Amino acid sequence: MNLNIPKATLKAAISQGAVFYCSHSGGKDSTAMYWYLRRIGVPHDQIVVVHAHLGRIEHQGVIEHIKATIDHELHIVHAVDRDGNDKDLLSMVRARHRKDPTRPPWPSSSIRYCTSDLKRGPIEKFIRQDMKARGVLQAVNCVGLRAAESPARAKRNPWTENTRLSKAGRQVADWLPIHHVTDQMLRTWRGYPDHPKLHPIYQEGNERMSCAFCIFGCSGDLRNAARLYPELLQEYLDIEAETGFTMFHNESLADRIGPQAPTDPQQQELF
Repeated sequence: MNLNIPKATLKAAISQGAVFYCSHSGGKDSTAMYWYLRRIGVPHDQIVVVHAHLGRIEHQGVIEHIKATIDHELHIVHAVDRDGNDKDLLSMVRARHRKDPTRPPWPSSSIRYCTSDLKRGPIEKFIRQDMKARGVLQAVNCVGLRAAESPARAKRNPWTENTRLSKAGRQVADWLPIHHVTDQMLRTWRGYPDHPKLHPIYQEGNERMSCAFCIFGCSGDLRNAARLYPELLQEYLDIEAETGFTMFHNESLADRIGPQAPTDPQQQELF
């Protein structure tokens, strides 16, 4: 299979005993990335799979799905506040509004604190702790971003130094193993007998899987979430009313979903 880095770079990392930390969201790209790492020959004992749990805003059954489709232990991390309590997007939105009621508290394409605080931060904290526990000084932080997802992601360098983690003797690289993989290639890969099945949310018609209600979600994905998680939808709408700010620029979540939003809250089951 094609690499987006020189073969010598990968061979050197493997031979030097680097740990490959595979960030797995449960989505189609993470699933493909894990399968790809195995396919290109990263040794089983040098792969560590870690999932940043998003709490109540995460799609149902994600952890169970990941565990069923990997051959490794799944390490689950959470974002916590200064008091040690788990935090999620909704608690962060409320906290930001309390701190400054005049500023929009929701994340946006330019202020993606949800990604930094709920995913990247907890995963990097785990990597530091795990490297120390293992007594290793070299690691590769693998993230399933692809150039086909957006013009901004297309500009990303697939192999860079992680300056936040490369301290105290550690050498950590950020690698986007499937950055070069097209949508057609993903579909082809899913035809291989050993490629893991996708999370059931894709069978519901979702194009992507992140937070149930994501600022980057298309209207169809948001409508699916509204149908599956009506109680969660209501909490999002309540917070829009509480703060006076909508989740999308000049558009509420209800507007984005449209008339298909449910009126009788009754949680549905994916699993």
